[in-house]
Amino acid sequence: MTFRDLLRDTLATLWAHKRRTLLTMFGIAWGIISITLMVAAGEGLGRGIQKQQENFGKDVMIVFAGRTSMQAGGTRSGRVIRWTADDYKEVEKEAPSCKYVLPELGNNVKVHSAFNSGDIDTVGSLPPFTEIRSVATAVGRFYNYEDNDLGRRVAFLGSDTKKQLFADREAIGQTIELNGVPYTVIGVMKTKDQNSDYDGVDIRKIFIPFHSMLRDFPNKPPAEPDSIDRLLVAPWSLATHKDCVKQVRRTLGRLHDFDPRDEEAASIWDTVKNAQANRMIFVGMEIFMGAVGVATIFLGGLGVMNVMLVSVRERTREIGVRKALGATRESILRQFFLETVIVVFLSGGIGLMVSYGLCGLVGLLPKIPYFDGLDPSWQLASLTIGLLGLIAVLSALYPANRAASVDPIEALRFEAGG
Repeated sequence: MTFRDLLRDTLATLWAHKRRTLLTMFGIAWGIISITLMVAAGEGLGRGIQKQQENFGKDVMIVFAGRTSMQAGGTRSGRVIRWTADDYKEVEKEAPSCKYVLPELGNNVKVHSAFNSGDIDTVGSLPPFTEIRSVATAVGRFYNYEDNDLGRRVAFLGSDTKKQLFADREAIGQTIELNGVPYTVIGVMKTKDQNSDYDGVDIRKIFIPFHSMLRDFPNKPPAEPDSIDRLLVAPWSLATHKDCVKQVRRTLGRLHDFDPRDEEAASIWDTVKNAQANRMIFVGMEIFMGAVGVATIFLGGLGVMNVMLVSVRERTREIGVRKALGATRESILRQFFLETVIVVFLSGGIGLMVSYGLCGLVGLLPKIPYFDGLDPSWQLASLTIGLLGLIAVLSALYPANRAASVDPIEALRFEAGG
C-alpha cells in the first residue's frame, strides 16, 4: 500500500467516526489553548509589573537616615542620624561597585505662575536622577551639571504640575515663583504610571538643581541647613549589587559613627532585591500554570489513546480480514499510528491558531496597569510543538501495536461469535 492509499484510508476512517474524532480533538486543542494562554498571561503579568517598577526607578536603592539601634564608637544607641550635602561625594569615592550615588532633598513650596498656583513638592538632585528614576522628557530639557554647579534657578515640571500651572499653554521659558523666588521653566516631564513612591509621584513635582535647592529651600530647623533627605544609589549591575550595598553602609557608618550592620541607622529601600523577589514569584507562577497546561494536554493524549483502543476493538474484524488478505503487520501499525498522529497534530494546530489568535486580539485592547498583554514567546511555541510530538508518539504506540498484533483467525472467530 502506497502512502497516498494509506492516507486516504486513514482520513476515510476518521471521517466515518467524525463525532468521536471531533470530541477527541477537542481535548487536545483545549490543552494547547490552556497552556498557551496561561503561560502567556503569567509572562504578561510579570512584564507589566516589571515595567511599573522601572517607571519608579531602574535598579535604584533609596538610602534613608534613621536612628541607631546599636552602640558604636562610644556613642549611644537611639541617636538620630542625618545625611549631609557632602556625604554622596565620600560614598562615591569609597563605593566603586556603585554606578551612581546622588543626594536628594525635597520640600513642599508655594508655587505661582501667571495662571495658577499651589503647594507643590519640589525636589533637588543631580542630572543622573532622570536615568535611575525613569524621568523622561516630553519637551525642553532636564537641568545639567552646569546648571547645578552655577546654582541656576531653572525648573523641570512634572506632567501634572505643568497642567496645574499652565493648562494647555506653552510652559518652556515661562517664569514661576517658588516661595517668591523666580525660576525659569526649561522642560516638562513625559507622563508615566508609577505604582510606588516614597514622597509623592513624580508627575506632580518640580525638579530643580541640587545646589539651587540646598541654597533656596533647605530643610527647616531643627535639621541642619546642609542636611538632605536621602541618597539614591544604583549599582553597575546585578553582579555588583551586594558589594555596592556593603560599601555604602561602610562609608556612611564611618562618616556618622554608626555600625555598618545597623540597618535602622541606614535603612535601604532596595528595588533591585524587590525586583529579584518578584521575578522569582512570577517564574514560579509560570511554571505552575505551565504544569497545569501540560497535565491538560496529557489528559487529552490519554483520551486519544482510549479512543484508538476502542477503535481497535470495534475494527477487529476489519483488521482480521485485511491481514487474511495479505496486509502486513507494518501496514496495520502504520495506519493506526498515522490516524493518531493526524488527530493529535490537527487538533494541536487548531489549538495553537485559536490561542495565538486570542493573544493577538487581547494585544489590540487598551493596556491595563500591571499587565502587558498576552504575548506568547517562540520558546513557548517550541515547547508546545515538542509536547504535541511526544503525546502523538505515546498515544499512538500502544493502540497501533495492539492493532498490528491481532491474529486474523481469532479476529474472524471473535467477530462471528459476537
